[in-house]
Amino acid sequence: MVPFLVEDMLKQNGGRYSKAGDWQPYVVTDGLLITGQNPASSEPAAQALLKMLR
Repeated sequence: MVPFLVEDMLKQNGGRYSKAGDWQPYVVTDGLLITGQNPASSEPAAQALLKMLR
């Protein structure tokens, strides 16, 4: 059992946290960082990377 959620720790320490519904694709780009929420985000994250490389 995990004693805390990463989401909660980020929020408590001033981090910005956003998400989509469970198993929905969700990608965020911030500068050179591209993050995806889950495996369903693989294709949109790859598209974001290709767009950044252009």
